[in-house]
Amino acid sequence: MPATQSRINDFVLKIATVNGTGSASANGLLMKALFRMGVPVTGKNLFPSNIQGLPTWYEIRASHAGYMSATGRVDVMVAMNAQTYQKDLDEVSPGGFLVYDSTWPRDRQLYRDDITVLGVPLAKMCNEAFSVARIRILMKNVAYVGALAALMDIDLDVIKTLLEETFASKPKLVDSNLKAIMLGYDYAQENFACPLPARAETMGDNSGNIIITGNEATGLGCLYAGATVGAWYPITPSTGVMDSFTDYCRRFRMDPETGDKLYCIIQAEDELAAAGMVIGANWVGARAFTPTSGPGISLMSEFIGFAYYAEIPSVFIDVQRVGPSTGMPTRTQQCDVMLCAYASHGDTRHPILFPANPHECFEMAVSVFDLAERLQTPVFLASDLDIGMNDWMVPELSWDDSYRPDRGKVLGPEELAKMERFVRYLDVDGDGITYRTLPGEDPKGAYFVRGSGHNRYGAYTEDSEQYQDIMDRLLVKWETAKTLVPDAVLSKASRKTSLGILAFGSSDGAVIEARDRLEAEGVHLDYLRIRAFPFSAEVVEFLRAHETIYVVEQNRDAQMKSLLMLEANDIADRLVSILHYNGLPIPSDCVVQGVTRHLKLNKEAVA
Repeated sequence: MPATQSRINDFVLKIATVNGTGSASANGLLMKALFRMGVPVTGKNLFPSNIQGLPTWYEIRASHAGYMSATGRVDVMVAMNAQTYQKDLDEVSPGGFLVYDSTWPRDRQLYRDDITVLGVPLAKMCNEAFSVARIRILMKNVAYVGALAALMDIDLDVIKTLLEETFASKPKLVDSNLKAIMLGYDYAQENFACPLPARAETMGDNSGNIIITGNEATGLGCLYAGATVGAWYPITPSTGVMDSFTDYCRRFRMDPETGDKLYCIIQAEDELAAAGMVIGANWVGARAFTPTSGPGISLMSEFIGFAYYAEIPSVFIDVQRVGPSTGMPTRTQQCDVMLCAYASHGDTRHPILFPANPHECFEMAVSVFDLAERLQTPVFLASDLDIGMNDWMVPELSWDDSYRPDRGKVLGPEELAKMERFVRYLDVDGDGITYRTLPGEDPKGAYFVRGSGHNRYGAYTEDSEQYQDIMDRLLVKWETAKTLVPDAVLSKASRKTSLGILAFGSSDGAVIEARDRLEAEGVHLDYLRIRAFPFSAEVVEFLRAHETIYVVEQNRDAQMKSLLMLEANDIADRLVSILHYNGLPIPSDCVVQGVTRHLKLNKEAVA
């Protein structure tokens, strides 16, 4: 056996299976068991865009230090798919372990001298223990849970408790699953030296934390924000947002006396129709949203421009995936930054919020509605597949019961009665935001909603000066937006430095870990995490306070860097891109290598 470094509560376990074979529940069981043992843990699912038959992988990272990003390392690989066995074998880190179903022999060339290969006859054991063909397939996956429990010292009692909780109403399923687990557990105990160097150890109970996906948290946040209308067209990876919102509405948006639904969810014929429904619902006073992804935003662009120019609040949730075109629907990127910032033809600018994890998805799902109504404009919540569909450990969600929705400048019948005349697009406060009314409340508040040229009084115009007057006021509103969006988060280095690093969204975890690794090597970086566009004042201050700023993002064309250059073009030569865009979550290695490579090149250039 190769010499292996001990990795207690600091390992990556990757499981390679076939999509549609029921492995998701087995993998979730492993991750939840580690969580119950108090180990900080995340789970990332790499799956195909078809329903069944293609390869799928699930990666569990345990990190006693609490790091949440991908690593580029695999300590233990469970290779359950013969089609990908060579790829899975190659991916194991030196000194690591590969577990496979030894029911069928593997060619000798499918071994490596620098790792340990462990064969467990999973199919053979399940074929002998279970009689139904489909049950045999499902239980084979459960059996590897048992083998890993023995090999990695995962608490068997915790696994049993999770099974009892999961199948509380179906005790026979508890028995069959437990039987399969013990098949794998007993075989590993009898045939291998357990536990392996990569193993778990109880750290506590993870009290104060939960496991949740970003899509689940976003749907819950929309409910808490007061949303009652959702219109959508199904698209990966955003479907889970509406699924979550629907489930919560069925629990909490029902009239307790009549049983009537106090919400409206519409599956539209396409994305453009969904956008129109959302804009209409917001115009009449509801809080409405649509979840989608990049292709959907492209199709919605005409209506987004209409809402911008007519100044109608609307919320667009973009769970980003790989583009362009159909791209890779089940892979992640941060490639819609420019699309969301300037969606539609003509001169438009749209606020965007960038959550870094599911906890912020919940919080920002509330903020995005307040911003949309306060600013009377489309606002985007830009998540991505990594955040939206993967399992994250985050602090428990909290709520302030004193919260009241910010409806912005809305005039009701009482306010209108005191006015001589209501003027829809007149800026009386100097912040670029005008007063609006809701239809049907008072005839005095009526106005014509139009996407064609209009003046400050709401009348149609093709007059150049009157048109420019509206467009200039919208720029004033944009300046106001800079004071309302969430502030960036600054993390100072342990010593004074001229180096800075910027990131946003799901790149945050990789940067946090990379900074720690770089600091151990004597490279110190101030870190600013951007949480919104337009950029607040501290973003520009950060740019001008550092000689070199690394901009980390998950797209090919440095879209965030481009936005920064538009806002502060005098510092363009200070910005250095670190890009990751292969569709997998960004690992900390990418950031470390990007920084060290640039520093080395600079040093050589000076020399």
